[in-house]
Amino acid sequence: MQDFTIPSTGSTPEIISNWAAGRLVMRGDSYPENSFEFFQPVIDWVERFLVETDRTLQVDLFLLYLNTSSIRSLMEILDLLEAAHRADKPVRVSWYYDQENERLAELAEEFKEDCTFPFHILTLAEE
Repeated sequence: MQDFTIPSTGSTPEIISNWAAGRLVMRGDSYPENSFEFFQPVIDWVERFLVETDRTLQVDLFLLYLNTSSIRSLMEILDLLEAAHRADKPVRVSWYYDQENERLAELAEEFKEDCTFPFHILTLAEE
């Protein structure tokens, strides 16, 4: 599977995939015009990784702001991870937030409530 790097813009996060390392990183603000179109390559990559390997997939999130449609896309990714976890595939999420942005910590907690796989909420200082 080919890795990709989506550079950040004023309204989209940087997203970097690394198939060999089993790692996906998202960093920045997320309020693209069309979130579903923007996140589809990411969702496709996650699906293929989970189907084609038995290695751990680590997702690291350094998101600053998400609009509603980005939240839906992220939920789709987390649903894929949850299904993989229930099929005994190793997945992990680390959500890093700025200590001064409690809203993001609360959002991460809301996501975590629906996940049974390892989901860590950490401050940027813990990176």
